[in-house]
Amino acid sequence: MYHITSRGNRKSDIFREKEDYEIYLKILKKSIKDLDNQYEILSYCLMTNHVHLQIKTKDTHIKNLMMRLNKLYADYFNNKYKLVGHLFQSRYGSEIIEDDRYLLEVSRYIHLNPVKANLVKAPQEYVWSSYHSYINHVKQSFVNSSLVLIYFNNNYERSYKEFVEQVM
Repeated sequence: MYHITSRGNRKSDIFREKEDYEIYLKILKKSIKDLDNQYEILSYCLMTNHVHLQIKTKDTHIKNLMMRLNKLYADYFNNKYKLVGHLFQSRYGSEIIEDDRYLLEVSRYIHLNPVKANLVKAPQEYVWSSYHSYINHVKQSFVNSSLVLIYFNNNYERSYKEFVEQVM
């Protein structure tokens, strides 16, 4: 399992309008499907100049997904805005998630990212993350929130929301 970050070159925006966010998510979903569903997204957050992904891999390396995803999105973005060159700052960052406690902390960190950046006051106000898949039963076919929610008692959604918001 990994915590992946991809940042815009020189911290430049990689999303300029709603369509950009939507296209990124479509490319992510299609890339997972095209790579034989070897990856599961546990949580994500698309910020204006970077992306956070929490990904579980099956029998393949994370680079296969990330190289494809970043290339396809960069091609789309550069074509749309008539740009050339690198969209992303170097290679994506990856951190291995080795234990359950860290798995939960990464999920919370990802969902709180827009709050920490002062874009919203509460994580549920931000539309470009998987947080609603966790607390509102909003299903996104490529997000597997159950791999995180299993760590919480009976009312998973409420318990997860309390877990995330207790550090605000």
